[in-house]
Order: sequence, then C-alpha cells, then structure tokens
Amino acid sequence: MATSLTPPNSASGEFSAAAASAHTTDERKPAIEACGLVKRFDGTLAVDGVDIAVPEGAIYGILGPNGAGKTTTLRMLLGIIDPDEGTRRVLGSNDPQDVARRIGYLPEERGLYPSMKAYDAIGFMGALRGLPLDIGRVRGKELMEAHGLGHAIDRQIRQLSKGMAQTVQLLGTLVHEPKLVVFDEPFSGLDAINQGKLEGLIRSLADKGTTVIFSTHVIAHAERLCEGIAIIAGGKVPFAGKVDEARDRIPAQVRLETRNIEGAWRAALPPDARRNGYFWDFALPESGVEPLLKALIEGEAGIQSLSIERAGLHDAFVAIAGEAAARDMVTNSEGERP
Repeated sequence: MATSLTPPNSASGEFSAAAASAHTTDERKPAIEACGLVKRFDGTLAVDGVDIAVPEGAIYGILGPNGAGKTTTLRMLLGIIDPDEGTRRVLGSNDPQDVARRIGYLPEERGLYPSMKAYDAIGFMGALRGLPLDIGRVRGKELMEAHGLGHAIDRQIRQLSKGMAQTVQLLGTLVHEPKLVVFDEPFSGLDAINQGKLEGLIRSLADKGTTVIFSTHVIAHAERLCEGIAIIAGGKVPFAGKVDEARDRIPAQVRLETRNIEGAWRAALPPDARRNGYFWDFALPESGVEPLLKALIEGEAGIQSLSIERAGLHDAFVAIAGEAAARDMVTNSEGERP
C-alpha cells in the first residue's frame, strides 16, 4: 500500500501553500489537488513538477502524446505509485489509498478473467472497491441491461467481442458508484459509435455530481467534453486551467468582406491584415469588435460580411506545447476516429 505524503512544513497534514497557488478560483470543493509532483524511473525524469486542481463534479482532461507522463501522473494521484517529490490530495485525503473505495479507475491496460461471466466480472470489480459481491452482481445485471448488453449477461468474458468486453470493464469501474472516476485513455480501441456512447456516459456522470478525469491523446474528445484540462508534454505541464482559457491564448480570427477596397476605414485594420480580393483576414484587436465596426461603418467600408472565429483547442495545444508535441499527438491518433 502506498504511504501517505505529508506536505513540507505541515505537521498537521494540511495541504501546502504551494499547492493552494495551483487552485482555480472555482468555488466548488477540489476533488483533486496536486502540487510539484515529480517521478523518476531508474534515474530518468518521467514527470517534472505537475500542478493540477480539479473541482468536484468537473470533467477534466489530461492531454498529451503517448509517453508525455499522463499515466504516471494519474497513478501518482491515485496512490498506485508515490511521487518522489510533491504533494497531492484526493477527495480531501493526503493518502489516496484512504479513499480508494470512493474512486473508480479504468487503466489503459484492460484485463478481465476470461472464464468469468460478464455480470460476475462486474460484481467482482465492485467487490475490490468494497461493494458486497451479491449487490455487485445484481447491479452488474442491471447495468448491462441499461447499456444494451442484456443478451450477454451470462456469457463468459472470452465469448464477448472486444468492444463488449471493454464496456463490461467500464461498468465494473462504476458499479460501486464512485465519487471520482479516473479513465486512462478510455477511448482507445473503441469504434466511433462506442466512443459516442462513452462521451454520453461521461456527461451523465458529471451531471450526477461525479468528478471525471481522463487522459487522452485525441484533442477532439477533450474539446467536446472537458471543462478544464492539463496539457502535459515531456513530463511538464505548460498549461492547466479551463478549456476556454487555453483557446484564448490565441486571438480570435476575423474575416471581413467589404464592398470597397480603399478608404479611410483601412486605418482601422491591423497592420498585418491579409487581403484576398474584397476579403480581409486578421486577428481580432484587443479593443474588441465594437470599435472596429464603428470605424468601418463611419469610413464607409461597405461591410458585406464579418465573422469571428475563436481558436480551437488543437491550435491552442500547438501554441502551448509546441509543434513537436502536436505532431506526436497526430501520430498517436492515426487510425482512431474521434
């Protein structure tokens, strides 16, 4: 069992001031807090100073290419391994093992006993988290019925398709009704239909107040689902915060179409505005769109159309983590449909 980490200079077990600085301004209680997590394997630095704060009831993504340190970070947060440095708190406890029965964890490496019947496997996984086996078996049957697997309740795991077996393991992760659910690359290996079902399940968990944190190298999942993200690249976290804050790292882009080409109104356009016939493309000025519109109208530009497009999470990831990490993400995602 992992040992508890007492934060530096905190004999009472209270979380460190350094960790508090990593918190968001969210008024909800934090489900997960981590500050300065460091982990080395055989002298190699795998995670280098991770700070994360996840409020209760949020959907939070750990985003980065394979090998970036996502799985190691999750395992430290869950108490499966201990950090070499840093502090963590999960569901109010400095020792994640103390609250393990309130957590559901689906690792990237899936594994079920092939000879077990499907509902027994779900009940067994619940029993590992403290749920009485008989209750787990009953819930297992109910969950399989609710998720379209009623016809496979009595089948052995070896008789299930890969997608069905993955769904059974997912249900086993949830059968004890955890308050915190951690998924490591949950979409890996699922087809587009089952990916959509999983997205719906994640949203339903959050709607019930369950905190969901998942790692992924597919940006589209994080953009659709997450309230907040941590971007991990090379074991470091160059950004942790709300998805909108990440997207706002890049100015929104304006596309303007005018009836006129020349006029005093052109002075209102940024110096780097790019012209293509009667169209102009440029970053939205810091002053916003209203002063720009006023200048265009008063200058008789003859506005035909004007659109403003915010940066997507992919563009934000490139700006924050760099081109190399973004290329690795694309390579990791090849063959997977978001």
